[in-house]
Amino acid sequence: QMEVVESGGGLVQAGGSLTLSCRFIGTGDVKDIGWYRQAPGHQRDLVGIKARDGRTIYGESVAGRFTLTTDIAKRTAYLQMDSLKPEDTALYTCYAHYIDLGDSVDAWGQGTLVTVSS
Repeated sequence: QMEVVESGGGLVQAGGSLTLSCRFIGTGDVKDIGWYRQAPGHQRDLVGIKARDGRTIYGESVAGRFTLTTDIAKRTAYLQMDSLKPEDTALYTCYAHYIDLGDSVDAWGQGTLVTVSS
């Protein structure tokens, strides 16, 4: 079983940068990793996904500003967020699709809050 734990959220001024971390704790072979976000009163949106084939896909609103990377040895994923805008304010949640003892499992973290002030 795997636990997904995010960290790194906080308050930042518009134009600033912030890096979120996502740790995968426990057993399982992680295949796909993703970040999603949800602002109050809005649906959950894709931020970025790193697929098992190595491709990274970004949501249209963050492409060119956000970068998703992974450190396999540390079982950690990072989301580097640059040129932040007030509309980036949201709860950011990490997701992992992994294989454990032959079972295909999805795991979600609790999220970390990012607030961008104007």
